[in-house]
Amino acid sequence: MKKEGNIPKVAFICVHNSCRSQIAEALGKQLASDVFKSYSAGTETKPQINQDAVRLMRQIYGIDMEKTQCSKLLADIPPVDVVITMGCNVQCPFLPCKHREDWGIDDPTGKGDDVFLEVIKQIEHNILLLKNKIHSL
Repeated sequence: MKKEGNIPKVAFICVHNSCRSQIAEALGKQLASDVFKSYSAGTETKPQINQDAVRLMRQIYGIDMEKTQCSKLLADIPPVDVVITMGCNVQCPFLPCKHREDWGIDDPTGKGDDVFLEVIKQIEHNILLLKNKIHSL
């Protein structure tokens, strides 16, 4: 999957691009920027990133997603090599790519911190697995 002199681009997508995909973009940048470039997008946008996600990502990783990210549409990101859908249930957005995975992660919006923390840890785990998979290709 590696291109000469190019680092693969990974898009984390879901419908609203306000919570899980934003967490994945932030953790991808923090944990795997040496192996792939991280983007997130959706078919719709929200005026702001989920505030529980913002607060917990700042507490756990020191990442301020509101300073470095915003809710984006699929058309706002460059062409990508890998698409990760977060688990959209109804209508998963489609982007052309060389490799696609669905992580099947439930949206924690409106739930307690314990649920958010589980989701964040699952995304971190998946990012590290994806990093190893892309690195070995």
